[in-house]
Amino acid sequence: MIRIISFLILIGALALGVAWLADRPGEVVVTWQGWRIETSTMVLGAAVVMAMLVLALLFSLLRAILRSPFLLRRHLRRRRGERAYEAISRGLIAVGAGDLGAAREHAADAKRMAPAEPLALLLSAQHAQLAGDRDAADGAFRAMASRADTKALGLHGLFVEARRRGDHAGAHAFAEEAARENPSLGWAGKAVLEFRCFTGDWAGALALLEGNKRTLDAENYRRQRAVMLTARAQALEETDRDNAKACALEAAKLAPDLVPAAALAGRMLAEGGELRKAARLINKAWQAHPHPDLAQVFSDLRFGDAARDRLKRVEALAKKVPDHIESALALARAALDAQEFGKARAALASYLAAPTKRVALLMADLERAERNDEGRAREWIARAVHAAADPTWTADGLVSDRWLPVSPAGRLDAFQWRVPLAGIAAPAIESEPSAPAALAASAPKAEPTTPTPAAVEAEAVPPSRRRAAADQPKPEAVIPLIHVPDDPGPEAEPIEEIEPRAEAPNGGWRKMFE
Repeated sequence: MIRIISFLILIGALALGVAWLADRPGEVVVTWQGWRIETSTMVLGAAVVMAMLVLALLFSLLRAILRSPFLLRRHLRRRRGERAYEAISRGLIAVGAGDLGAAREHAADAKRMAPAEPLALLLSAQHAQLAGDRDAADGAFRAMASRADTKALGLHGLFVEARRRGDHAGAHAFAEEAARENPSLGWAGKAVLEFRCFTGDWAGALALLEGNKRTLDAENYRRQRAVMLTARAQALEETDRDNAKACALEAAKLAPDLVPAAALAGRMLAEGGELRKAARLINKAWQAHPHPDLAQVFSDLRFGDAARDRLKRVEALAKKVPDHIESALALARAALDAQEFGKARAALASYLAAPTKRVALLMADLERAERNDEGRAREWIARAVHAAADPTWTADGLVSDRWLPVSPAGRLDAFQWRVPLAGIAAPAIESEPSAPAALAASAPKAEPTTPTPAAVEAEAVPPSRRRAAADQPKPEAVIPLIHVPDDPGPEAEPIEEIEPRAEAPNGGWRKMFE
């Protein structure tokens, strides 16, 4: 509306000016080189305007002629860029769809028309991964890593390729370089952190965690620091007990429900004579997460105590969580040691209808100790063979007889206290490696080890569970549409037996599509 009004005002002003000049005619005389020109003011003004228009037209025409080579080059470059963009777009779509032939064709077109374009380099790398040409993929990622604008992407791709080859030292070097260049890169920080944890470099892992503190939420930071401090305390326990004790106490403060930290800190406090502090710490952890290790430490707070004294302590601990099976098991074991058979039976009474293995074996011990009834004891042992499994430390489909800070797949704080088959499901494909490992196929399923009757009879407690992973048919992987720069469908490798300090396992990356 404002533009229309302004236009009308301008037209009106011009009309008034022309009318004013028409009402006041004048004469203009020009004498030049013997020529005499006489005309009116209106005609002269019109001639000047026409001359200006002709000059402007001639100037535009001359400028267009002079600029035509440049305009032609720009047009051809723009057209070439549009065709290159179309080739890159179709190539990336073909890669996501798994169409190797179309991806090859479009990658060649993009490389020919825009060899230095970042997306063209990415398409070349993706096509090489799809075709299984690792050398070409490595070359494309190295080309990207040599450029400032694509260095992070190139290092990420080189990291993935190195893990695929099993070159863990190379993968670690690429992750370290990426983390130095850009500390905000989550995959790089996570990869370096997990590598240091897997190799037992807890001091370096803690330092890196402090450096990345701003990128983590408070709860996640506290949990990771507590796990690392617990692992460091376990490593230093034999060589530097003071430092180990300080680490364990800080870990228990950061994560009161972390059983290994509370058990280690409580035991070291008790050994130093700080019984009240140890009891408070164990009680707090027990209320958050009842566990047999906590009950054992609490029972043995005073070295050399009689069995009845230990029973009193365990009774007080069991009252904190009265309806939990760990309370019943701890109380029954302490009562059995103190020869309070009635209390032991009462503690287990509510679990006898569907006993777990530990409950059945405790009942077998109770029958032998109280009545010397070998027949009833063997009956309970036979029930233990087919009884439900008890919780144990489980991670990545494997079980361990003790807590470990890092799983065989390189994941920090992966071990959980649960029944082996509970909560195991196929992990979803991740867009970045769970650097160091991102599994896309189903993990091996774990089954609890079933002891033979002879083995159960030989031990008073259930034997330590070992690896029980059985290969299962792998379901079809869900392939996301965008994968930069990782493969769309890495397969999970069989995980080797748990070792507390072992060489980092292969990342398990495979060809993008089989």
